[in-house]
Amino acid sequence: MSDNFNRRGQRNENSGGRNSRRNAQGRERNRKSQGRRDFSASVPSARRRVADPDRLVAFEVMQAVDNQDSYANLVLPQTIRKHRLDRRDAAFATELAYGTLRERGTYDAILSRCLDRPLEKTDPKILNALRLGAHQILGMRVPNHAALNQTVGLARGVIGAGPSTMVNAVLRRVSEKSREEWMDELTADLTDDIKRMSIEESHPVWIVRAFRQALAAHGRVPTEIQDLLAADNESPSVHLVALPGIGDLGEALDNDAVPGQLVEGSAVYSHGDLGRLESVRSGRVRAQDVGSQLVARALAGVGIEGSDQAWLDLCAGPGGKAALMGALAVERNAELVANESAKHRADLVSHALEPLPKSAFTVMTGDGRKIRENIMDADLPENIGLAVEAFGEDGDVFDRVMVDAPCSGLGALRRRPEARWRKKPGDVADLLPLQLELTQAAISVTRPGGVVAYVTCSPHPAETQNILLDVLDGGEVELLDTAAAVRSVALPGVLEGDADPGTAVPGVEPAEGQEAATTVQLWPHVHGTDAMFMALLRKK
Repeated sequence: MSDNFNRRGQRNENSGGRNSRRNAQGRERNRKSQGRRDFSASVPSARRRVADPDRLVAFEVMQAVDNQDSYANLVLPQTIRKHRLDRRDAAFATELAYGTLRERGTYDAILSRCLDRPLEKTDPKILNALRLGAHQILGMRVPNHAALNQTVGLARGVIGAGPSTMVNAVLRRVSEKSREEWMDELTADLTDDIKRMSIEESHPVWIVRAFRQALAAHGRVPTEIQDLLAADNESPSVHLVALPGIGDLGEALDNDAVPGQLVEGSAVYSHGDLGRLESVRSGRVRAQDVGSQLVARALAGVGIEGSDQAWLDLCAGPGGKAALMGALAVERNAELVANESAKHRADLVSHALEPLPKSAFTVMTGDGRKIRENIMDADLPENIGLAVEAFGEDGDVFDRVMVDAPCSGLGALRRRPEARWRKKPGDVADLLPLQLELTQAAISVTRPGGVVAYVTCSPHPAETQNILLDVLDGGEVELLDTAAAVRSVALPGVLEGDADPGTAVPGVEPAEGQEAATTVQLWPHVHGTDAMFMALLRKK
């Protein structure tokens, strides 16, 4: 065996000759170098075997979403706490995880051009590492060399040395083009605008098509679709509401929250953990999308004749609208029944209502479609109990009823970054019978002259206008000027002109005393809210 190799066939770094001189020169250069050594930006260091905690958090969230059907907004805070990230690293991990999940469709289209195998035949762990790397390169302000180095380190630490080599090679190909150049390449041969926008804005084709139809159905211009999709990809602001008569926004405003621009008693908070605010911990101030605040206030504010003591939230979980409605009810000496079909969600409703006087509300657990039967056996607040006794078997007890019906959730995709990839077109059709039956049940326990609010967090025409028309066909209710009711509780002038959310329903006559028969559809790209739909119905 040559003297230049040891007994195991390994190179002897101390042997003579050219290799010996080269090694000696290298050691001398290293001794003369000052400060910390930087490894080449073009070749990620093989010594990085421990993943950065913030990137590891994002990776674990991606894996939990894929393997356990977890919700990112629930698993992310737990994972951040497990790894004890500080505020800065937690913010990075949040953007990395949420941004990658939202834009998975776009990144998968790019990665399919850079891999030598189909995506479905790529190890899921490797694919998630590649997605995270692609988002850092194309969607964040992370220098390419850092994105490559850190993602390869992540892959080496959690998957293995072999796969990390593949991750390195693929991400180098990704980094050779800008996002704009990738979009040009991916869409160059597409003549279908729906497919083009699906790639550019990372939404499934069926959702892009449904959104464009929804814009037209609700009186918007279909060409707004690109703005709507782009707004769906933005991280939503955190909106706060102070429960009227119970909480105030002083503490939040003192901690850099700013007053809301859409509705009274709201604020926008963007400075870290809400849990550090005592008013939030106590439940007197709540995180709630301002669209949800608007619809709850509109139902509470619309004028009705006669009694106004008994309010119902038929599908109350997890309790945000119920808490706001309950606080507004207390100001009117009214009482609230909050019904929820699932026990664990009913417990969340009870927790949300804790800041209210206990005599002002009750929480029921039961199928909302059977509310008429269940209400007779419930342990109700005094005013509502008296109403039940007075009406007896008729059961039409309530003055104001909220039906925030289970829906596809297409209006809140920006809050649930993984949701767009889980939903299927059939999800909408499956929910339609339930939405109609819940609304009919609500009408059955509403007194003549009382008002029912039909609300969904979806703009899909099948869940909004079509359900409304089916309800109106029953002949028991009439459509109010919902847009006027919503404008009346918004800040002056903010829902005028192009921001007017109202839509007249063709063929539907205005109710008695109303100037128009309208519905309301809010939009993230117009109002900065979730895409909430509302129709106010008065029982004849």
